[in-house]
Amino acid sequence: MVNLATDRDIMKTEMDKIRNIGIIAHIDAGKTTTTERMLYYAGKLYKMGEVHDGTAVMDWMKQERERGITITAACTTVIWRNNRINIIDTPGHVDFTAEVERSLKVLDGAVVVFCAVDGVEAQSETVWRQADTYKVPRIAFINKMDRTGADFYGCLKEMKNKLGTNPVVLQLPIGSEALFEGMIDLLRMKAIRYLDDKGEKFEYQDIPEDLMKTAEKYREKILVKLAEFDDEILDAYIHSDEISIEKLNQVIRSTTIACKIVPVLCGAAFKNKGVQFLMDAVCDYMPSPVDVPPIKGINPQTEVEETREARSDEPFSGLCFKITTDSFLGKLNYVRIYSGSIKSGSYIYNVNKEKRERVTKLLQMHADKKEPQDEVSAGDIVAIVGLRNTVTGDTVAEESSPIILESMHFPDPVISLAIEPKTKVDQDKLFTALGKLSEEDPTFRVGYDEETGQTIISGMGELHLEIILDRLNREFNVGTHVGKPQVAYKETITGTAVVESKFVQQTGGRGQYGHVKLSLAPGEKGSGINIVDKVKGGAIPKEFMSAVKTGIHSGAVSGILGGFPVIDVNVEIIDGSSHEVDSSELAFKMAGSLAFQEGLKKSKSVLLEPIMDLEVFTPDGYLGDVIGNLNSSRANIKSITERTNIKLIRAFAPLSELFGYATIIRSLTQGRALFVMLPSHYDVVPQNIAEKIVGQFNC
Repeated sequence: MVNLATDRDIMKTEMDKIRNIGIIAHIDAGKTTTTERMLYYAGKLYKMGEVHDGTAVMDWMKQERERGITITAACTTVIWRNNRINIIDTPGHVDFTAEVERSLKVLDGAVVVFCAVDGVEAQSETVWRQADTYKVPRIAFINKMDRTGADFYGCLKEMKNKLGTNPVVLQLPIGSEALFEGMIDLLRMKAIRYLDDKGEKFEYQDIPEDLMKTAEKYREKILVKLAEFDDEILDAYIHSDEISIEKLNQVIRSTTIACKIVPVLCGAAFKNKGVQFLMDAVCDYMPSPVDVPPIKGINPQTEVEETREARSDEPFSGLCFKITTDSFLGKLNYVRIYSGSIKSGSYIYNVNKEKRERVTKLLQMHADKKEPQDEVSAGDIVAIVGLRNTVTGDTVAEESSPIILESMHFPDPVISLAIEPKTKVDQDKLFTALGKLSEEDPTFRVGYDEETGQTIISGMGELHLEIILDRLNREFNVGTHVGKPQVAYKETITGTAVVESKFVQQTGGRGQYGHVKLSLAPGEKGSGINIVDKVKGGAIPKEFMSAVKTGIHSGAVSGILGGFPVIDVNVEIIDGSSHEVDSSELAFKMAGSLAFQEGLKKSKSVLLEPIMDLEVFTPDGYLGDVIGNLNSSRANIKSITERTNIKLIRAFAPLSELFGYATIIRSLTQGRALFVMLPSHYDVVPQNIAEKIVGQFNC
């Protein structure tokens, strides 16, 4: 139930009272449950929703409620202590990591939820690195202290060792597992005990005697750490003077915003313990839009860098970070507004497309519920109806003061399926539906194989494509047939070569003449195709150099081993020649493409395959069977560690060997093992397997 009375005033909050945060974590750490509790305690809900019951408000998609996982990042807004907190609840499954990526791009802070039982897991590391990339300040919430095997201090140790972070513990748990009762507030040096099951009533009490020494030890650690950053606290600590909570909070806030420390709290969201204090910490320590540096961008007219401050009297600017399709309103563009303001019914300017767009409606989102707004300004995150040409990553601004903000970069898909419509009626609807889905999801790609005549869809994993197919059926009423999953192989070179090619055609009139000489060498991993012009003396006229480069890129689209894309090659254009009459852009483009393809043959091309970083959690009794299966799957086992009677296996394994692994691991362990896999890197396919793959695609 949406609290509409509060929502009507929600957009009028002062800028320094706004918090734009994301809830990020590994799958099943309790992100959505934590968010549901935030909504309940803030008065947004009258009843707590549960993920396992399919009643969580933030998991609004049918696919989310059926599977008990978050698939799409959902936005909501709550009022807490007169602060407006805009929350994005993000997915934890690796297949939907782009949702985390684009959310962190536009957020000012994040709450990272850790499971007290499982500690820092694979996706925890991934989202932490993503937050590092965007320099997002963080608060850590060690959740599930009520679960069997909960280990607060073990989780804390893993945060230091695996994430290399600087945690400052502000709360300690009182008990754990079934005996978890509450928390110790180390700033007030008081115990927090709950008086009811809903977590609405609690009181501060004296710290239990058996925990006093531990509390004093961690309180000392807070003071020592903060003294590194503030002379007043250092002086008071040296002279054993009292330090006010206000002063401590002030320094914790400034150092958190500067990403120098990470405040750590604990609780059990499912048991309704600790969430209100987490919300307090968000208000106390997370930055407002005015606390973060002004957004930077490029003025397309002058090509000079400019900044926009988070003020409503600045020229309007915003970034579209997400698109969804609503069955009634059509396309919704989610936009973070960095400066200025806009009104419903006004016009804005898409700087990337150089087109005016009309703002039909402005909506404040609460998962899939919508609250219309007349006007929004800097610091707001809203959904806009009416933008026809704007896509994810586009900048919108005032036409008279254009600026292009940095866009987002998403990983390439690693798995593909051939898809075809079941009927003629489905055929007409399929491409429209696929177009809408690819517009929503930057990691979902649609292609066409000219040789086979098949439509190819590509994504980040089996679950990702499974959800896409389910949405095609349910939302768009499109029936499909699908082929077997295909791995996104790539090609690179292992040697060097110097090659040249002439493209010469004479047809009676003006002919075609292009001549280039290239040097090819292996590039660094992830470098793509790097082209350098080393031509001297004008052997290739400058007006044709871009055509040569276009030809090289064209040749790299489809390599010589099965037609897979070529990556990580350094190309030097070292020589060539031209004809006064017959040379043209087309001729040099063809010469560049042919020379590159010839260079692949002479520089020992090899096939690359995506390698997954795999974590398997299995009971002791099944360890041998799981290891044996991994060995037969060409896995490279990195480590085997123990966690509370559970073995954790970390390994690198080829994606091609992991199709259907969920079924395999379930049968090997009677359904008792869990696994998580993340894309790691590309590696060379063994020769005997590469020959089979190339033969399959060349036949």
